[in-house]
Amino acid sequence: MSKGRTIQCFDYVNHPYQRVRDLLTADAVPVFSRATKGASARADDLASELHVNVGAIDVGTDIEIAVHRIEDTRGVGKMSAGMRILFEWKARKSSRLFPLMRAELHVFPLTSTETQLAFTGRYDPPLGVVGKGLDAIMGNRIADASIHRFVGEVAQHLRTTLK
Repeated sequence: MSKGRTIQCFDYVNHPYQRVRDLLTADAVPVFSRATKGASARADDLASELHVNVGAIDVGTDIEIAVHRIEDTRGVGKMSAGMRILFEWKARKSSRLFPLMRAELHVFPLTSTETQLAFTGRYDPPLGVVGKGLDAIMGNRIADASIHRFVGEVAQHLRTTLK
C-alpha cells in the first residue's frame, strides 16, 4: 500500500464464509457497485457511488472501482484463513478533486455462520498542501464516514443477496 492516511473499519455478514467468498470471488466489482448505488439506479448502472452526510448536506460522487487481485490468505495465530481483495477507486469525474483510495478487503470466517469484512485503505489528499490542510480540518472525517458507509453497504448487500 502507498503512504498516506490509513482508514480501517469492519462489518459482519451473517452467512457462512464460503458463500461470501464465492460471491466476492465471482463478482467483486458488481457487488461493490450494487451495494453503493441507490436502489432506483441499481438496475441501470453498475457505477459505484460514495456518499457521506456532512450535517444536512449529502456529499457524494460516482467512483470507478478496479480490483487488482483476489487471493487466499493463510491463518495466523488465532485468525482464520480467508481471502483478500486488493482494489482501488477514484472519482469518475473531477478526479483531481478527490483522493485515489488504495484498499484491501480481508474476508474471513468468525464462526460457521458469520463472516467478517475488514477494510484497510490508504489515500493521499488531493490538491497538494491545500488538500492536506482541508483534510486535516474536515476531509479526514468525510473519508472515514464514507468508508464506514461503503463497508456497511457492502455487508448489507451481501446479507440481503445471500438470503
